[in-house]
Amino acid sequence: MLNPFELYTIPLHDWIEPTLDIIVDRFRPLLLAVSFPVSFILDRVDSFLQGIPPLIFLSIAGLLTWQCAGWAIATYSIVALFFLGSIGIWSAAMTTLSLVVTAVIFCIILGIPLGIIAAKSDRLEQMLRPFLDAMQTLPAFVYLVPVVMLFGIGAVPGVIVTLVVALPPLIRLTDVGIRQTSSDVVEAAVDCGANASQILWEIQIPLAMPIILVGINQTIMQALAMVVVASMISVKGLGLIVLRGIGQLDIGMAVVGGIGIVAIAILLDRVSQALSRSHPLPWQKRGFVGVICLIAKGIKMSGRYFSRRSKVKETESKTSWKVD
Repeated sequence: MLNPFELYTIPLHDWIEPTLDIIVDRFRPLLLAVSFPVSFILDRVDSFLQGIPPLIFLSIAGLLTWQCAGWAIATYSIVALFFLGSIGIWSAAMTTLSLVVTAVIFCIILGIPLGIIAAKSDRLEQMLRPFLDAMQTLPAFVYLVPVVMLFGIGAVPGVIVTLVVALPPLIRLTDVGIRQTSSDVVEAAVDCGANASQILWEIQIPLAMPIILVGINQTIMQALAMVVVASMISVKGLGLIVLRGIGQLDIGMAVVGGIGIVAIAILLDRVSQALSRSHPLPWQKRGFVGVICLIAKGIKMSGRYFSRRSKVKETESKTSWKVD
């Protein structure tokens, strides 16, 4: 009598599985429609990254990192990526990078508009808050079971479960960034005759961009944190190397995969942080673009100098000819 749980227990387990079966049977076209764009972009990104020769990829990564984050991070990017290739995990690193890039693309597509709408509507923000709290609070392993039941196993379900975990920070920080826009600036724009669309795109979003970029940085970090968890549903890449190493008690294999994840995480973190900070120089005066512009300017000045020298010599020759 003092233990009522011995008398009756709610058969929640027996209810959930038939419910998921009904959802899968009735909404299969919708699930395929959701997974198709993810599969399309993931396949294109993965084939693109895997198809680039490593030396060309290192050169492009170094130049872009130099342009965005400076020569120190560019040097780190080249050394880190070269090290990943030298220990034999280049292909796995590109697979992991394609997974992260695809998840971040969909997070940006969904998260920024939702954050903007939530900033404009207090009711929507209150409706989203418990869902975002649950998405950030629940352990990542909890998402694997329904995702596998609905979408199966493989890379596409891995992107979807990564999307669910990595999306909330971007929505929250976009909402915060838009709400923290100075009311005085907005009122000045209204007094100047700006409409709601102009205020949003020309004032609020540019002023909130540093905070939005911080949200993208957090989304990238969350996506990388899901690499090992996603490998449990047969997602290839560095996470699968770590998982196999743990399963086989192969410490070397697990450490190699972990080093790859850490190296990519540091690189993406530093680049995304650099993008969120203001730079004293415009983009055309820094990085490799600045060097190219400087060289072009030097060539142009040299051309002008030699042109003037030739004209002076021509004038001197004509003067001496007349004197003679």
